[in-house]
Amino acid sequence: MQKFEPVEGVAAPMLRANVDTDLIIRIERLVGTGRTGLGQHAFEQLRADPDFILNKPAYANSPILLAGPNFGCGSSREGAVWALMGAGIACVIAPSFGDIFFANCFQNGLLPVVLPEAEIRALARETEDSQGVGRTRVDLARQVVVTPSGREVPFAVDARRREAMLEGLDDVALTLKRQAEILDWQARDRGARPWAWNSVAADTSPGAR
Repeated sequence: MQKFEPVEGVAAPMLRANVDTDLIIRIERLVGTGRTGLGQHAFEQLRADPDFILNKPAYANSPILLAGPNFGCGSSREGAVWALMGAGIACVIAPSFGDIFFANCFQNGLLPVVLPEAEIRALARETEDSQGVGRTRVDLARQVVVTPSGREVPFAVDARRREAMLEGLDDVALTLKRQAEILDWQARDRGARPWAWNSVAADTSPGAR
């Protein structure tokens, strides 16, 4: 993963509730493909409507998406996160998220921010009142959203997930940061319970239980 840097740009207000992963990316777009090239297919059903928010020039390159409740619900397809990131979206702000989608965001470097619905609607109004030119800034290190008018709205992120995103670490890399502690524990436990470690090392033949 890349280290997560502050994101700044026009926030696109798409406040409909229950946007599921199938609406974010159709399942047939994931058949026989990798994670690259999915951005062009993000929200393709909605993009058929010329008035869809991301079709409007002011929001076409928005790195921040303002969403409604339960964003990313539905099937557990990681491709939904890949599609959003491929479309240039680095942060989604919503009142709530589908659980699996929420976890997938952190695994891939897309920041999901939970704010009250009233606060998100206020942020959308600020953006719309600026005729789509007011910029929003999301700073994970400080855990604040800075609105187009300059208001600072705090948000909370689990400390471990925040550390991983800021440092660009996946779960394995995050664990290996504590390798010295792990090795120290193993050495102490091997001394205290040699029988446990000897039994593990004793039979390494194929099919051993």
